[in-house]
Parts: sequence; C-alpha cells; structure tokens
Amino acid sequence: MKELTHVDERGVKMVEVGHKKEVFRRAVARGRIRLRPETIELIKSGKTKKGNVIATAQIAGILAVKKTPELIPLCHPIPLTGVDVSFEFGEDYIEATCEVRATYKTGVEMEALTGVTVALLTIWDMVKAVEKDENGQYPFTRIEDVHVVEKVKGE
Repeated sequence: MKELTHVDERGVKMVEVGHKKEVFRRAVARGRIRLRPETIELIKSGKTKKGNVIATAQIAGILAVKKTPELIPLCHPIPLTGVDVSFEFGEDYIEATCEVRATYKTGVEMEALTGVTVALLTIWDMVKAVEKDENGQYPFTRIEDVHVVEKVKGE
C-alpha cells in the first residue's frame, strides 16, 4: 500500500529530497475553458476590450509556474529550465497546455498544473464581461478536465 509523503505522526511536512540525484524532469498538463462561440471569435479576432487574451494568458501561466512553491505550501522551489504554454481553439473552447522542464531532485507536475490552471483563469478574467448573462452569471463558462498528460523522469 502506498503511503502519503507529506504527512507523518507529527503532522504535515515538506518531503526531504536532499539525498536524491538531480535528473531531467518534464511534466505536461492540459485543461480547457468552455466559452460561448461568440467569445471565441472575439478572442481570435483580437477584439476583446482588455487586450490580447492569449498572450496575457501565456505570460500568466509562465509566471504561475514560477510562483508554484508560494501557492502550494509543500512544493519545493525548483530551478526551472523551461516553460511553454500553448493554446488550441475549438468551436466553444480553448485548450491550454503547459509544459515544464527542470533538472532537479523532484518532479514538476504541480508547476505544470498550476501554469495551465492560471492560464485558463486569466482567459476567464479577460472575457468575463461578454460571458456573463443578464443576471451576472456564467451559465456556459467552465474550466474543465485539468490533468497531467505526461510526466517524465530522466530523459
């Protein structure tokens, strides 16, 4: 049976990685935001009032990756070697992918998940004015299916 690594008889802890060797690590996370088709077209045409949605979401995702140990209490600060945030459009969604790379003693999947989630939240923030209904609600807008697509150790 697998055991939890962040808790012991004394409470929560940051896992000791000092004894581990540094190896290449890569993680890819993906998720989607569902938007009204009209909103997708506004983003594609660059006609949103707040500016370039995709460029802003890319920057937000990269910054979030770098800030992961400040947001998730038991994550180690990791010397990142690269971060890529990319997007694909569907008729009623945008799919974000975040790839994180590092050579270190622990993995980067939390960083990839944080990057993709913040990128999607940034998209929502930038288009919320056109996504709201007449009551100020978001009947269509959804962030969904955020998951780790791949995790690599020692490539």
